[in-house]
Amino acid sequence: MAIFKKLESKFFTATVLEWKCLLVKDLYKDIILNSLHFLVENNKVYVHAFVIIKNHIHILWSIRAPNTQEDVQHDFLSYTAHAIIKDLKINDSVFLEEFKVNTSDRKYQIWERNPLTIDLWDEAALIPKLNYIHNNPVKAGLCGVPKEYKYSSATFHETGIDDFGFLSHYL
Repeated sequence: MAIFKKLESKFFTATVLEWKCLLVKDLYKDIILNSLHFLVENNKVYVHAFVIIKNHIHILWSIRAPNTQEDVQHDFLSYTAHAIIKDLKINDSVFLEEFKVNTSDRKYQIWERNPLTIDLWDEAALIPKLNYIHNNPVKAGLCGVPKEYKYSSATFHETGIDDFGFLSHYL
């Protein structure tokens, strides 16, 4: 078993409000991918694994100092929500109404509040989460084997080829 660097990995899950199937549109998946790419390019995180399913996402990432987990998660969720809302206003205002909320700080809400974050201190904790992420689309009936699903890092972990341009191995 390899020894982890001082960098701590985290398993992050964000769910679309009320588990609505918002992320079926490739454009919205691409917004998430673009945000992950931005976070990596701006030295905020290392992204080790991810999957985007129709109503939630899982990410295995390491937050880079001096950034905080709270700031990175806020930036990621805020950016993706604003970009998706912008598209819905133009292209699907009826569906957008399903995300209308009665709160003082926003008119629409894309993500459930309080996303799940689990600290992964060693490989014994990380490997099951990595496998869970990659098997998620199989379990959801979206593909037969993990590497067949386009919006996942499974192929990277099987071949070492990063088609997304932002992935890094967890070691």
